[in-house]
Amino acid sequence: MKKLIRNDGTKATLLVIQGVDLGTRFKLGTEPAGVGRGVRNEIRILDTEASRQHAVISYKNGGYVIADQNSSNGTLVNGTQIQLAKLSNGDHIQIGRSLLLFSSQAIDEDSRYMAEKIDLISNEESNHSSITHEVNHHFDSVILDTAEISEVAQQEAIQNDLQALYRVAEASVSPTISQEELLKRILDLTINTVGADRGCMLITDPQSGEVLPQIYSSRDKQKTGPRMPVSHSIVDYVLNKKQGVRTSDARRDQRFEGGGSILQAGIREAMCVPMQGRHELMGVIYVDTTTAHPEILLKNGAVEKFSEEHLRLLVAIGRQSALAIENYRFQNAMLKAERFAAMGQTIATLSHHIKNILQGVRGGSYLIDMGLNKSEEDLVRKGWNIVEKNQNKIYHLVMDMLTFSTERKPALEPGSINTPVKDIVELMQARAEECGVQLKCEPSEDLPESVFDHEGIHRAILNIVINAIDAVEGSEQGIVLLETKYLAKPDQILIMVSDNGPGIPEDQISKIFNLFESTKGARGTGIGLAVSQKIIREHGGEINIESEAGKGSRFTLSIPRLDEDHPPESAS
Repeated sequence: MKKLIRNDGTKATLLVIQGVDLGTRFKLGTEPAGVGRGVRNEIRILDTEASRQHAVISYKNGGYVIADQNSSNGTLVNGTQIQLAKLSNGDHIQIGRSLLLFSSQAIDEDSRYMAEKIDLISNEESNHSSITHEVNHHFDSVILDTAEISEVAQQEAIQNDLQALYRVAEASVSPTISQEELLKRILDLTINTVGADRGCMLITDPQSGEVLPQIYSSRDKQKTGPRMPVSHSIVDYVLNKKQGVRTSDARRDQRFEGGGSILQAGIREAMCVPMQGRHELMGVIYVDTTTAHPEILLKNGAVEKFSEEHLRLLVAIGRQSALAIENYRFQNAMLKAERFAAMGQTIATLSHHIKNILQGVRGGSYLIDMGLNKSEEDLVRKGWNIVEKNQNKIYHLVMDMLTFSTERKPALEPGSINTPVKDIVELMQARAEECGVQLKCEPSEDLPESVFDHEGIHRAILNIVINAIDAVEGSEQGIVLLETKYLAKPDQILIMVSDNGPGIPEDQISKIFNLFESTKGARGTGIGLAVSQKIIREHGGEINIESEAGKGSRFTLSIPRLDEDHPPESAS
């Protein structure tokens, strides 16, 4: 049995489909992975209702298990609270308000190899068939023939059919990683519902229009067996007529003749239905039985397992499957369009800022060239200061882009938050004086040591300080104040950056951390604050804003003092 294992060691993934981390994907390997708010977790979610050490996912005996770590709100798998549970492909894990979709890369048979299990048999000379029933895909509901069955049986059959359609519809709208996974779920449900031994889906390629084998499944998943023979003539008939067909004796059906494959496979009955979408045919579903089932005894002594009601139900499932494929392709098209739009916006915004920086570099270079030609050192020095300032802008822009674009785990090291704060004040002092701004620092002397990513925290604070200096530049008695403080009860360290500038408009505060949202006009990139928030959240903290028009703003960066494995200092 072939299984897909990525070269990077990834065997499964977790995709956040609901919650603050919506869209984030985590890779799972063979090493245990902690899940929770804690900064040391391999799978770190920012949900405030998740515990710091919420759960652990481990790889054991070829599969994954999740174990709750005595979390406050518990861990749910598919809506059921668990202490320890084995994970299956497509399971939903709820942690706090976040919902994560588990996707295994090594399921029974990877979809790329499913087509190898299907053998399309061509027989162009066959012109007739022993097909027993045909059903058009245009009908309002699954109607049972009530003449030959009791009222109780009617009700049970209707209920079973409705439950089957409900499960297929639910699978169609469930979050999935790929179209193959979605169709595999529907095919598994179909085989169990109609009592088939195996089945396959042949899907129309959107580029070439050719119908190709894509999905295969069988009731006995442990039995590999020979390839599943599928009559090309039957498939063509269903595609052309757009009707579902059922045969009660595939071995005598001349459409199934092809090298003895049908006889060798022992196929008894088969059904094939179109997957008719809103506008086009998306493919066919084909199921068969390979053993005798004495459910229905016909007058001629033959045995049937598939009935006309099964065929009607399968036609309805084919319709649902086609709509699911159309929706999946539509979503992919919309996502692709949004990606192109976002890419265009990103390129346009960055190009605008890079152009402004390059104009500054050209202006400085012009002064340097003029100073060298005239042997005037003052002009050279002035030009070099302009070039150096714009070099720093390029550096900060590139670093912010790299920080925002990559998912990373903070490199935690012990130290004092006062160290990067003092370094930033020293670094930005010359810039503040040039802008006519008084840059002050009031670090807390009793600030305890903490565990944090020194480079990351430095960049997070620096971006906010730069914004504060820009906000008060040109104003009379502009002041930017950096403070640090320790809160013992929540065991948090606060870094506060205040200014007495014009403040932030109230309608802009909720948007200020959005990428490319800037209140500085042409001077801002709209990346800095988004990067700062990302870094602080990676540390398990948050940024709060207080602002009043005409009186200034205060940004408060709060992060946990220590890793969650250690108690607060006050408790010890």
